[in-house]
Amino acid sequence: MSRFSSFSKPFRPPKPQPVAEVLGRTDVFAALRAGVEQTAALQRDLAELLPDYLATSVEPGLLKDGSLALFTAHSALAARLRHLEPRLLADLQQRGWSVRALSVKVRPRPAKEPDPVKQARMTPAGAEALHSLSETLAPSPLQAALARMAARHRPGGSEKK
Repeated sequence: MSRFSSFSKPFRPPKPQPVAEVLGRTDVFAALRAGVEQTAALQRDLAELLPDYLATSVEPGLLKDGSLALFTAHSALAARLRHLEPRLLADLQQRGWSVRALSVKVRPRPAKEPDPVKQARMTPAGAEALHSLSETLAPSPLQAALARMAARHRPGGSEKK
């Protein structure tokens, strides 16, 4: 006998729904949706108004009481944005934004992971050619570097000093 009644339905995960539909269901979500749409529209306008190098590095913050916060990744971009502030303010007002002041702030982005160290690969013939070349040179930093490189890539991979 099954421990589940014959009236229970098998579990089926809910169908995916568009975010806009979910956010429109309650007043709280509707307010959140309005804020998200406002930020997205502001981001689009900033991308059109700012030079390319700034548009990709500036994020809009809150628009509160006529003051708009703009965030940049570092102080050099913030300084450049402050130079453009009067023109940007006028352009935003012309596009219908009720902005009276801009506040430029630096919000560093998290450091990305460093690129992996390259591991050079050399054929045995190439390593032998480097070794032969290093033996023909007079003692010098170049000769020592070539000898170390050849030793690293020769079979066995150990350096000879």
